[in-house]
Amino acid sequence: MARKLRVEYPGAVYHVMSRGSERRDIFLDDRDKEFFLSLFSRAFKKYGLLVHAYVLMDNHYHLLVETPE
Repeated sequence: MARKLRVEYPGAVYHVMSRGSERRDIFLDDRDKEFFLSLFSRAFKKYGLLVHAYVLMDNHYHLLVETPE
């Protein structure tokens, strides 16, 4: 069963995270992490999101994101 849709409103703050299957690595090296950050940077600019904090680990990441509009 899918989870309920996320409530969206201006000024909402979300904790977004993703982990590799069976806690396996999702980033092989620093270059992978840099590529990931460049993709997210473009997406955040495109959709007008604010990133307050992030952490990239080898097998998962956490983002603290705000939707100003």
